[in-house]
Amino acid sequence: MAETKITMDCIAANNTEFSYLECGSGKLALLLHGFPDTAQTWRHLMPQLASAGYRVVAPFMRGFAPSAVPADGCYQTAMLARDANALHEELGGDGDAVIIGHDWGAPSVYGAAIDAPSRWKKVVGLAVPPTAALGMAFVQNLEQIKKSWYMFFFQHGLADLVVGANNHAFIEMLWREWSPGYDASVDLEFVRKSLADPKNLQAALGYYRATLGDGYRDPSLKALQDQMGAGVPTQPLLYLHGADCGCVGVDVFESAKTLAPANIKFELIAAAGHFLQLEQPEKVNKLICDFIAG
Repeated sequence: MAETKITMDCIAANNTEFSYLECGSGKLALLLHGFPDTAQTWRHLMPQLASAGYRVVAPFMRGFAPSAVPADGCYQTAMLARDANALHEELGGDGDAVIIGHDWGAPSVYGAAIDAPSRWKKVVGLAVPPTAALGMAFVQNLEQIKKSWYMFFFQHGLADLVVGANNHAFIEMLWREWSPGYDASVDLEFVRKSLADPKNLQAALGYYRATLGDGYRDPSLKALQDQMGAGVPTQPLLYLHGADCGCVGVDVFESAKTLAPANIKFELIAAAGHFLQLEQPEKVNKLICDFIAG
């Protein structure tokens, strides 16, 4: 039986210091979180994967304490994908490794699998679908544009003050709207600790500013970002979406299904919102473990 105790360690990868949660031994399973969240979002899944024979590593993404704020100040999704592949290298992963991501972690794992397909055997995404469906929704779907209002607000410098004010009340509001009915009190304490320093909060907002605003200093990152926008991983890919998600609508999930190639399997999780791995951990864990073992 694999060891299921979760410990913390740190490692340097892609010119950044990453702190990470870890449990188990065996093949690498890399788990990437999103916003506004931390590596603790995987606390229910990690022991299950460890019991299935994996060394499970869940890093705090670049800029999220206790990971470092990167000196390069780069937060494009292509850079997050390169972080994942650098972590694979530094952690001694091989071609049997699997990669799982939620929210920002989802497009990051798609990008990692596209950028270095030989590193990852299977891919799992949650809450942000593969294909161009979400990008299309920003142009064609007014309901999704309304849901995504915060992304446009984050472009303004005022967000640096508002999001952290009143003990991160803005972030608490997002959790409440994105996962209606879920008691996020434990998770919010993890997030408040991770983003307590204004530099970490600014880094987290930098993910959005890089997507809608900042240019690319590295041409290879721009090339990867374009490749990510034009395609999806070729590996077997499982995508899970909460039926009650207040962040990305079910209509975007359905659109992604119509655009997806045959290697992608879609599952809609009832009685779950955006943070489905926390709201319905038994269902989500079983689907992921069965997919990886299949």
